[in-house]
Amino acid sequence: MTKGRRATILVVDDEPAVADVYADQLQDRYTVEAAYSGEAALSKLDSTVDVVLLDRRMPDLSGDEVLSAIREKRYDTRVAMVTAVDPDFDIIEMPFDDYVLKPVSKEDLFQTIEQLLRYADYEERLRECYSLTAKYAALDSSKPQAVLDESEEFTELQAELAEVRAELDEITDSFDATDFELLFRDFETDEPLPDNTQL
Repeated sequence: MTKGRRATILVVDDEPAVADVYADQLQDRYTVEAAYSGEAALSKLDSTVDVVLLDRRMPDLSGDEVLSAIREKRYDTRVAMVTAVDPDFDIIEMPFDDYVLKPVSKEDLFQTIEQLLRYADYEERLRECYSLTAKYAALDSSKPQAVLDESEEFTELQAELAEVRAELDEITDSFDATDFELLFRDFETDEPLPDNTQL
């Protein structure tokens, strides 16, 4: 999510009264749109949507089908299934980020959204940190130290990398063990973590 802008939430439920209640509860803190069908949800979905609150039981396109379409389009958005459907083993293969059973309180909605936004922010900062670390390592291994010391661009790169690492530390300070488990359950990489590189 871009710094400084309100997060955009898409509420999807085939019961307009339910979707509108959720939207009303959230609109003071977020930019909120409501969709009353799976087709309407996909028509409103774009790269600006940060979190989708998605019902499972819908008559035209089910929430499961909407979720699959979201992932196929590779939108960088978090999806929470908000549903009255009790979880069964079929959810194991579903690529959602959270599963919330109705009825859902206002506090539950806020907690779910804020948690997903923290995860998204962490992943964005992690990608940025890895990119900056790769640039730092490439320059550090190919340039004499005297040249690096005189480079304004390299000094700015070091400062930017330190800032991103500090932001990562700030985010992880708010995580507990459950947060880390949820955050990394689908995160697979053979690449070393960025903080392995010494400044």
